[in-house]
Amino acid sequence: MKQFIAKFADQVDGVLSGWDRLMFRGELCILYNPGDGGMKQYLKSSSKILLKDFGEHVRQVSGRLKKASLAPILEMGRIVQYLAPSVDKSAVAHKIAAEQNISSGLVCAITSVEPCRSFRIVSNRATQHLDLKMERRQCLHIYHYWIDPVFGWMNARIQTWFPFRIQICLNGREWLARQMDEAGIKYVRAGNCFPWIEDFDRAQQLMNQQLEQDGSQVLPAIAKRLNPIHQEIFKRYRVDYYWTTPESEWAIDVRFPRAEDLKRLYPLMLQHGMTAFGSTDVMKYLGKRVAADGHLPPGYEGELFSNIRQREEGIRIKHYIDGNSLKLYDKVYTEVGNLLRGENTINCVDGFRVHRPKQGDPQGPSSLRPLRRSEEDLKRRADISHRAVGRYLDGWATVNDSTRLHEVVDALERPTHWNQKRVRGLRVWGTDRVLLETVSHGEFNLNGFRNRDLQPYLYDSVCSSPEEARRRSAATGRKLRMLRAHGLIEKLPHSHRYQLTPSGRLAITAILVARQTPVSVLAKAA
Repeated sequence: MKQFIAKFADQVDGVLSGWDRLMFRGELCILYNPGDGGMKQYLKSSSKILLKDFGEHVRQVSGRLKKASLAPILEMGRIVQYLAPSVDKSAVAHKIAAEQNISSGLVCAITSVEPCRSFRIVSNRATQHLDLKMERRQCLHIYHYWIDPVFGWMNARIQTWFPFRIQICLNGREWLARQMDEAGIKYVRAGNCFPWIEDFDRAQQLMNQQLEQDGSQVLPAIAKRLNPIHQEIFKRYRVDYYWTTPESEWAIDVRFPRAEDLKRLYPLMLQHGMTAFGSTDVMKYLGKRVAADGHLPPGYEGELFSNIRQREEGIRIKHYIDGNSLKLYDKVYTEVGNLLRGENTINCVDGFRVHRPKQGDPQGPSSLRPLRRSEEDLKRRADISHRAVGRYLDGWATVNDSTRLHEVVDALERPTHWNQKRVRGLRVWGTDRVLLETVSHGEFNLNGFRNRDLQPYLYDSVCSSPEEARRRSAATGRKLRMLRAHGLIEKLPHSHRYQLTPSGRLAITAILVARQTPVSVLAKAA
């Protein structure tokens, strides 16, 4: 992000980075245990309910839950409305709030029969007994909509049949509006963004405070609102919710005071995105491995695409892979300011690695481990998202760059000196092309790269002997020295890892894009 801001510093006067949309899911995980544990243990503990009486028992419990969940809303005289699953429930709730002039507290409840995972009694042919089976079904869900004094507009949903899954949705920008109101910071709001804020730096500090919020207190309190009789249902078999984050969106808003600046720049960015950004770039940004020649890994079967779409809030370019995405769009144009938004959505955490302690040992040593979906890793997910969007924005810093490509190439192809020793120039279009492509791989953006990380990309065959391994290590070391001498990479402190310098990323991006751009596109640009 720093490169992008520095590039367009004369046109930009504010940046805001933080959560956009957050979804939390609460699961009574212990009920899912197979065998004689979980749901069977609950039935055994609850007045020794037999499996043949399971259906009647859950109908009674479900009825009590519905009544208890809706009671506060009915007592306040708020609307309880049934809607089909396909109807936009949030839009209906907003309409109700506007019509009834509701500015705080409960807004309404919406019920809907939707798909869920629940239990059913089946016959077990092997044992000749009844058994419990978890399967896809449909049941009534209850949505609560309210305007929270801390988080602003939000909603939560509970499944009214066992195992009572809960889903909570909030918005970081809604949350920020409440924070700025309390801090006395003036702002102008346009939907889900702020085209003008009195003090962007102070607003960013407030957004950073959101990362310190302790969900272990907030989420259970909302769960109790949805199901006030939870403790009564499980008084003989204690069950608590385990919270995960199945979906998250992180957004960086860049403010352009003059609409003409953004309107002139954004079409150039779209053209750049169509010719320079592809799905393989997103794979690299999000830590996926890509072959040195840019081809996908053999056997890869994930869904991967890029597109451009006209939306109500602007033209959006999106790069999507395996449930995660990076996107950019001109968010809003107003008289008081205009916003460019870069956004990262993470729905699948597979492949991300973070430094954290071992599961179950929070005070233990940290090491590189897989990112978890749990609420405990939300701050680490925020760091991954922020860096991904930051790198994505920096990729656009090459748009309309006044530096000529030949100036970059000429400087790299000239010999230089490193520690008083002569170092040859790079052969950017020849034998060093694979080296440049390799060090720019997205998976190395997260944690840097080492000598041994580069070797699989630079050599086609596996080492046949220890002598060959030493030879390859020495040769790769000389290549790293050459890249350092030309200012393309730098060594990370207290480690054997390297990363691209800002100028190195700019130079390599320009070279690789020029190499991959079709002649017809260059001719049209000319």
